[in-house]
Amino acid sequence: MTILITGATGQLGSAVVRHVLARTDEQVVVSVRDPKKFTTEGVEVRQGDFDQPGTLNFQGADKLLIVSAEAPDAAARIQQHENAIAKAVEHGVGHIFYTSITDADTSTVGVAVVHKATEEAIRATGIPFTFLRNGMYHENYLGVLAGDTVAISTKDGRVASAARDDFAQAAAVALTTPGHENAVYELTGSTTWSFPELAGDRYQDVSDEDLVAAGVPAIFVDFFKAIREGVFAEVRPDLEKLLGRPSTPIKVG
Repeated sequence: MTILITGATGQLGSAVVRHVLARTDEQVVVSVRDPKKFTTEGVEVRQGDFDQPGTLNFQGADKLLIVSAEAPDAAARIQQHENAIAKAVEHGVGHIFYTSITDADTSTVGVAVVHKATEEAIRATGIPFTFLRNGMYHENYLGVLAGDTVAISTKDGRVASAARDDFAQAAAVALTTPGHENAVYELTGSTTWSFPELAGDRYQDVSDEDLVAAGVPAIFVDFFKAIREGVFAEVRPDLEKLLGRPSTPIKVG
């Protein structure tokens, strides 16, 4: 069996590769834009750029993990993913795994449009799929929480986040164990937290407009609004089930 992982020089993708290698002796292949940046031994490296579908080579992949790409706007990201999906069909990939977002098909968060469209495109291929709907990463918020003042618009909204490495390990489990065909996993942390709870006296309640005026990127303000509205507060069991343990709790400082 051959497992092919895209985005393997990124933070999530590289962690998935590490966990997969620790779990299996099956052939592992990576597809990366710049092969010089990938230095792990014992792995076949293929150069591939989602913006240039002619460079993508998924030949021989029994299982393909498409790590969600990064692009300046939603349309560009969707096109990148569609390029990869089309190549998966062309090359006869046996099973597509995709790193999505919580409640991708119903979420009101702005970036969800990318993941909903990608999931629909994967379903339309008829290839068995697994959607790894990753919730919030602890790491997205540790920088904010470490500040002398935590000025944010989340109020008492709670977050069921998990460590990036937990999500990576869950992906590796799915890639290296039987089953998971046409499964949708809602992956969240085992517990929730709030910014006032973790920041204590350093927490300062501000508005979304204050954050925009301070130069905070719109995508982050959108996530803070979603947290305030409880979008990421529900604890789901799927991450614990894949890991076989509770998720790693957030730790500040």
